Amino acid sequence: MNWISQHSSAISALTSLCTLLVWLFYAQLLYLNFKRQRQPKIIINRGFGRSLQARCVISNMSPEPIFIEHIVVILHTDRGTLFQDLIDFERSAGDKGSADQLVETTRQGPMASGSYNHIGTFQNVVERVLRWHDIPTDDFQTTDGRTLQAVELRVIAIYGSEDSPVGASRTFELTMSPSGEALIPTRLDTRRYASRWRRLRVKRWIRELDA
Repeated sequence: MNWISQHSSAISALTSLCTLLVWLFYAQLLYLNFKRQRQPKIIINRGFGRSLQARCVISNMSPEPIFIEHIVVILHTDRGTLFQDLIDFERSAGDKGSADQLVETTRQGPMASGSYNHIGTFQNVVERVLRWHDIPTDDFQTTDGRTLQAVELRVIAIYGSEDSPVGASRTFELTMSPSGEALIPTRLDTRRYASRWRRLRVKRWIRELDA
């Protein structure tokens, strides 16, 4: 007790410091939890099978709505990459569209929290990109000899009231098996581009589309 009485000032200071560290620890946990709940989360997945007939599904698991600006598909081949923005639907010759049929002409628009949509089958997506580049295909082999290796999908969106775009991407490898072709994701989850530095890459994606 005499020792405690003699060092009461130091003990009091040490106790205050420990209390401060505990509060800082809990404040950090609260901040990280708040930040996690506020971050956008866009999920890209396949649905209804693993073949090229599977649907390409896009889900908004963010706590707030997002506005879809671009849906970009990149085909990775043994001779480089081919890409196209699929935000607008293909239109037949002479079809000019109209303002009251906007939902039938573009996928651009808001997506509510917890909602999902699909952009067609992976086969339709691949065939559309190849048609855009005037490359006919037969399964994994194109008529010019190149081999399709993977399909990468990128979603560019505006989250809530933020001005800077966010993004999401996921790549599916195209493989052959005795039962047919298969789409195998290269990672378990969708890669998100929501941090400050990753949003710079999303802006670079947009510049590449406008080039």
